[in-house]
Amino acid sequence: MIDNASIDDFYERATATLPAGITKEIGHFNVFEIETLFDKKTGTRIMPYSRRSYYKISLIRGKNRAEYADKVIDIRESALLFATPKIPYHWLPQDDDQSGLFCIFTEDFLSRNKAGVNLDELPIFRPGELPVFQLSPEETQELEYIFRKMLKELGTDYIYKYDLLRNLVLEVIHYGQKLQPMSALKSVQNASERISSLFIELLERQFPVEMPQQRLSLRTAKDYADRLAVHVNHLNKVLKEVTGSTTSDIISKRIVQEAKILLRQTSWSVSEIAFTLGFEDQSHFSNFFKKQTAFTPMGFRS
Repeated sequence: MIDNASIDDFYERATATLPAGITKEIGHFNVFEIETLFDKKTGTRIMPYSRRSYYKISLIRGKNRAEYADKVIDIRESALLFATPKIPYHWLPQDDDQSGLFCIFTEDFLSRNKAGVNLDELPIFRPGELPVFQLSPEETQELEYIFRKMLKELGTDYIYKYDLLRNLVLEVIHYGQKLQPMSALKSVQNASERISSLFIELLERQFPVEMPQQRLSLRTAKDYADRLAVHVNHLNKVLKEVTGSTTSDIISKRIVQEAKILLRQTSWSVSEIAFTLGFEDQSHFSNFFKKQTAFTPMGFRS
């Protein structure tokens, strides 16, 4: 399984220090040089690439491989990679000669920009995209200049430095959106297992439901296929081969499991439970629950 990685996990694994003066009110931002987080003796990264709770933009030099569900991208020289918490991937360094820079930030940090940026609406972070870009030497130099401006600015006492840093992050984002994505190769070996594993992770990431205001963001087979950048028919085929069940069946069983927990262990109304589990109204939820269990929600609760 791919580990969850929060901001706190990142700093613990990287043995790094939070930037001075940063507060929850402005979100979180930091920038690093890759060489400082790469152990050349063991060939492993101190900071593992995993499923993060934050956004990340990386300028990378070296041979690497990025795995997205059934697709593999091989990187031979320099590349720009955009990572979002919503799209799981596996990053595999292929040699010890790793260098470059990367920044990490939370959605709150960038949403503070006066432009009112919604990250999920930007093409670079949309589900279904493979945001890895091969760079020419000139492009690498231009982007490195921006990243080093971030690194330098972060260490200043300038009162508006985080406004400037937001603008620099947006500059990198817009730079990337004008580039041509790298072509991906279909990964034959272990592709089905990888897709199945990532699907289950995306599914389980939504649970447990802990408050009535929380709502499932992924409800249909197409929702999951989009996040994994695969066709919904291919996802169904893979899951049927690996698990014996269709995508919709697996989703339905997990929702029923959570519904039973909420009905028995909380005092939430059926309407509240229906909302948190992604149903448009109580009647749709009641019909779904009865079809799956032969009980009405209230009948099961009693």
